[in-house]
Amino acid sequence: MEEKKHRYCVIMCGGIGSRFWPYSRTRMPKQFIDFLGTGRTLLQMSYDRVRSLIPSENIVVMTNERYADLVREQLPEVGEDQILFEPARRNTAPCIAWAAWHIAARDPEASMIVTPADHVITREAEFEASILAGFDFVEHNDALLTLGITPVRPETGYGYIQIGDPVEGDISKVKTFTEKPNLELAKVFLASGEFFWNSGIFIWSARAIREALALHVPDIAAIFDGAAPDVYLNHEAETEFIATAYPSCMSISIDYSVMEKARNVYVETVTFGWNDLGTWSALYDMSPKNTDGNVTQNCNVLAYNSHGNIFAVRGEKLIAVDGLEDYIVADADGVLLICPKSREQEIKRMVTDAKLKFGDRFE
Repeated sequence: MEEKKHRYCVIMCGGIGSRFWPYSRTRMPKQFIDFLGTGRTLLQMSYDRVRSLIPSENIVVMTNERYADLVREQLPEVGEDQILFEPARRNTAPCIAWAAWHIAARDPEASMIVTPADHVITREAEFEASILAGFDFVEHNDALLTLGITPVRPETGYGYIQIGDPVEGDISKVKTFTEKPNLELAKVFLASGEFFWNSGIFIWSARAIREALALHVPDIAAIFDGAAPDVYLNHEAETEFIATAYPSCMSISIDYSVMEKARNVYVETVTFGWNDLGTWSALYDMSPKNTDGNVTQNCNVLAYNSHGNIFAVRGEKLIAVDGLEDYIVADADGVLLICPKSREQEIKRMVTDAKLKFGDRFE
């Protein structure tokens, strides 16, 4: 199809995934791990998911320089000039800006889907249909489109999107964005039927997102405008330019910088299975459970009078527990984590404290 050659995908996989410590570590973040036991890592699954929608040469992977070898090893089919290595961590707005300028230099007519590498999606036929509808919309409208997931519970760990007036099909204007709510507000959101989980998956034309960045975060846009278009067409020249220009970008998310400010923001409400796999509890929720509601991640467990736990221990070690309720037990690379699921927000603090006390040994 003619329009397909103008469609691109940007896979963002530069995060550390510290909430999945100790499995996810700085040297091997969660996106490079086969969490689900499928034989494919989360990054590889993200790549597989878009292969039928996007020409392989139009898939761009954004990651940190330290993960160069991991990306090359896990995605050998991706060309060297399709992998963009961020020289510094600057959140999603600079990352997306670089991808937009990079793609626009190759194809001024480009439209693009931007997706994190650590999402798990089921019912992939529905996913494909939603993405195709999204592409068709942004290719015929001046629109910044985000995907809104139909909520199934009053979740406090996700941001929410309130839908406004319907436009076409499952696409509506965005009325409001709300950051992670407390439980009572999340219950109100769920009951209203007007609020959807913010997936962090976006579709837009390269032109539309560049114009939005220029309008709402001109300092970032000016940095990428600082190179002539032909610089983005030369891998070595682009790398040299980015090495000095990128670290000067402010660190800010695309949600804060653009999506919550722009007037041409729309949401496509979707029903395919989605999990951003951001926490141990998220992995627990989507994993098969035994009759006691326990999840075991390819490990040996003897659990007595224990319910609602997730056990993830590498190697042949046997885990024997009695009277454990709703806990995370994870053991990897010299770290044993035992933490109530209800307090897993403390894991990031544990990672910080471990680094302060023991240096990089357990990071």
